[in-house]
Parts: sequence; C-alpha cells; structure tokens
Amino acid sequence: MIARRDSAVGEQDTGGGKKTAKAAGKAPVEKRTSAKKAAPVRKGAAVKKATVAPKKAAAPVKKASATKTVAAKSPRNESRTALVRRARRINRELAEVFPYAHPELDFENPFQLIVATVLSAQTTDLRVNQTTPALFATYPTPEDLAAANPEDVEEILRPTGFFRAKTKSVIGLSKALVENFGGEVPGRLEDLVTLPGVGRKTAFVVLGNAFGRPGVTVDTHFMRLVRRWQWTDETDPDKIEAAVTALFPKSDWTDLSHHVIWHGRRICHARKPACGACPITPLCPAYGEGETDPEKAKKLLKYEKGGFPGQRLNPPQAYLDAGGKAAPPLGAAE
Repeated sequence: MIARRDSAVGEQDTGGGKKTAKAAGKAPVEKRTSAKKAAPVRKGAAVKKATVAPKKAAAPVKKASATKTVAAKSPRNESRTALVRRARRINRELAEVFPYAHPELDFENPFQLIVATVLSAQTTDLRVNQTTPALFATYPTPEDLAAANPEDVEEILRPTGFFRAKTKSVIGLSKALVENFGGEVPGRLEDLVTLPGVGRKTAFVVLGNAFGRPGVTVDTHFMRLVRRWQWTDETDPDKIEAAVTALFPKSDWTDLSHHVIWHGRRICHARKPACGACPITPLCPAYGEGETDPEKAKKLLKYEKGGFPGQRLNPPQAYLDAGGKAAPPLGAAE
C-alpha cells in the first residue's frame, strides 16, 4: 500500500498538525456535552444541535439546522460502513468542484518535481514556481546541479526561505542521483527516501505525479481537513495515512490528495473556513466553525474560486479552461 506523509522537509508541517489538534480538541467537548444532556431527558435533537453548533451567534446555526442534523455523526458513533460511504461521497463531490485539480508545482520531469517539492518546505508553491525557472535554466540536470557552486545556488533559492539548508539538500540529492542512480530519479519508494532532504511525503508526491503510482499526500491541509471531517482522530502522519488509505481504493489515492488539498487551500481554510460557500456542508461535522453567510463566505474564497491566480506559472490547460489564471513570474505584481 503506497501512501504519503510529510517528509523531513515537510515535517515543518507540524504546525499544521497543531491546528488540526485544536479542531480535534472539540470532539471531547461534544462527548461531555452529550453526556450531560443525556441524564435530564433524552433530548437527542437538542444534543446534536449543541454538538455541531459553533460557539458563535445562534442565528446562523438555526438557519443550517437541517444540514447539521445530516452532519452530526462522527467516527465515534457512525458505523464503519457509514464512514466509508461519507468519505467517498465527499471525494466525489470535491471531484466535481475541482475536476482540474493537479499538483501545484511547475515541473517538466521527475527531477524538476523532486527538487521543487524539497524547496516547497515552509513556503508557498507559488514562491517555488517563481524561483525554479532560474534554477533549472542554469542547472537543467542532476549532473549540473551536483557540480554547482553552493553560493550561486543559494542566491537563486533565497526567495524560498531557508535557502542555505535547501541548497544543501538539492545539491546533495543531485549528487546522490548521479552517484547512485545514473542521474535518473528512481521510481521506487525505498530508493527515493535515501536521497538527502527526501522523506515519504516528497517521495510519494514524485511517485504519484511523475510516475503515476497512487499515493496519499499527508500535508498540513490534508491533516487538517480529514480530522475536521472526522475521518480519523489521529494526529501522527503515519496513522492518518493508514486510516485514510483504508477508506478508499488505491486507484483514488492520488486524486483524493489533490481534491482535499485544493479544498483546504481554496475554501476550508485553517482559521476562517468559508462554510457558507462549501459544497459538502451536508457531509461535514464541522459546519459552522467558519463563516456560514453565503455572501460573506464568498469573500473568503481563494485562488480561482475567488477570481485570483493559482500557484503555477504554467498550469494545465484544463485549469485555464475552467477559469483559472496563471500565476505571475517572480518580480511581477501579485
């Protein structure tokens, strides 16, 4: 079973894990609430409303009460079969919303993808995409980058942050590719994770998007959303990976990752989810944590959903056909 998690580079996603842990922290509160209400008179409906309702104004909660009733179940009280069905339906709904979902790093070959993924730690894909054109124009092959002057590479990578560590990683992995794999990016997990700066997350990004081998990318967005949807209560990337892959057929894993990550970046944000503009509210136990007013929620949408450019300078044609916009190059007005 192939699945992805954060790499040594992506381990800085731990911050995202803390945020998701906050969301998970509400689960015990729900349990205590139902326990207190159970004693007086079995007011099951009232308990469910209290469980899903946010700590904000009551008016929006009442408006969406029917939706919340549908979404009131969680892994603690829904059957395994019901959880699988709900999870798969969410993926189908997101596939309709993001039929053009794709990796948001620009790349033309496995070497460019693995380097770009390593560089994406603690920065945006947009910043990486704005930086790699100069890098690959100067060092188009592993052999070129392996023989590069570190100071020259640092200057190119400076906009991505942590440029010294990233320079060491990309030059190191290039040398390893040349010395151990004939200058070619290997297509096996066990080989990829031996490269400097490459962990399971980076390896599965490459396997899924450069070699067509299914895998789940457990990044900060993915961890936050699957916990928010109560597909799992786990906080460890390995355990999240195992729990989620068990809900879906292997053939769905790569696209599932794109759907969830795109939804997290565009609609279901960490601090202010656009609940009122979300297409899966009947299936979401966390509905109401964000803005529920449709008009106000629309203003929270990002990227093409909000009318703004995406993160790739050279996105797939399907994305452009759907109304998406290419990102500007480095130095242009963003």
